[in-house]
Amino acid sequence: MRESSALATPRRQRCAIYTRKSSEEGLEQEFNSLDAQREACEAYTASQKAEGWVLLRDRYDDGGFSGGTLERPALKRLLADIEAGLIDVVVVYKIDRLSRSLMDFAKLVEVFDRCGVTFVSVTQSFNTTNSMGRLTLNILLSFAQFEREVIGERIRDKFAASRKRGMWMGGFVPLGYDVKDRKLVVNEAEAALVRRIFERFIHLGSVTLVVRELQAEGRLTKRGKPFDKGIVYKLINNRVYVGEAVHKGMSYPGEHEAIIDRDTFDKVQAILASNGHARAAVTRSRTSALLRGLIFTESGRAMTPASTKKGSRLYRYYVSTDAIRGRKPAGTAAPLRLPADVVEAAVVREIRRLVRAPEIIAQAVAAARRETPDIDECDVVAAVDRFTEVWSALFPAEQARIVKLLVERVTVTENGLAVDLRTDGLGTVVREMLASKPEEAVA
Repeated sequence: MRESSALATPRRQRCAIYTRKSSEEGLEQEFNSLDAQREACEAYTASQKAEGWVLLRDRYDDGGFSGGTLERPALKRLLADIEAGLIDVVVVYKIDRLSRSLMDFAKLVEVFDRCGVTFVSVTQSFNTTNSMGRLTLNILLSFAQFEREVIGERIRDKFAASRKRGMWMGGFVPLGYDVKDRKLVVNEAEAALVRRIFERFIHLGSVTLVVRELQAEGRLTKRGKPFDKGIVYKLINNRVYVGEAVHKGMSYPGEHEAIIDRDTFDKVQAILASNGHARAAVTRSRTSALLRGLIFTESGRAMTPASTKKGSRLYRYYVSTDAIRGRKPAGTAAPLRLPADVVEAAVVREIRRLVRAPEIIAQAVAAARRETPDIDECDVVAAVDRFTEVWSALFPAEQARIVKLLVERVTVTENGLAVDLRTDGLGTVVREMLASKPEEAVA
């Protein structure tokens, strides 16, 4: 009798170990967290040798990367090798090493299933090929995501409590101050320039004229850049200079020394308030349409800004080039003429909604990190949360610039508007917002 069937060699299973650590702290040690994870996974893989498990030589280690996003170099290599059919089993120490986001993990499991790959956690025994294993996986992932969200809430609460006590919580240091022992201290040379800017604005009543003087003198900001109107506006509105700490629009007594006295600061605010409406009206009249060059019909025709005036009132529109030339495109009932105020407001609402979507936030983090690798994910989430507040405070020209950074294309259809975001542009906006927080404005 032949016994080959009873002694058949198990099918060879190619195993890849994935390790991750959120911070870079301790990675320089001879035996770090990634090594500890890999050692446990190697031991588990060796115990499955009888099942045909063979460990691959390639290492997939992400040190210093958050589990809240899929934008990780080693994870991308792992997924590419899975798609190429080079891996049969993915081994991790704990499932949250692979992802802390339930939505992201669902995407990973979909890739695993499509490619016939098994997922194994050496400290949490389950099998993703059956329904009970999937239920266990979802439960564990829900707790991992809950833990991540609770940590984020604790960080935000601690930040808010510290700001209420007037403490400096990091970020870009305003002109006029240095940081020593995690506290703001006055830099007398820079403070003299800050006082002069406030005094010249009170005397001239114009930010434009103040900027011209600063540029003529070759003055530079704390980051070595020439002054412009935006920087000066942020500086003269920054309550840190009167010894206050600001958080979410609320002011609290700060631990640091004031550079500007209250009377001077109030004079500046009074000047800004007295001519603000007239300045805004002039700015609006000189500002081009918010969606110029971005809005198109469903058939691909550009919609150009147009206006009519009845009495003293100006009515603005976006009109299709087909309508301008008297043509009616076939096969679509989409409008060819839209009120500019209505469509611009709708696009801004859609932008506000889209930038809060988890997948867009993850893309924003990735885009911002391409220019600023050490940017913190919590800071990006906080910046996105402040978008509505920041948008309302911008002048129309600055709003138009932000829209061109954020929007790739607006398409007018029968059912409404379709807004395509530019991920790289969102990363740029996030970096600018982090560099110019209201309570820590850069100058």
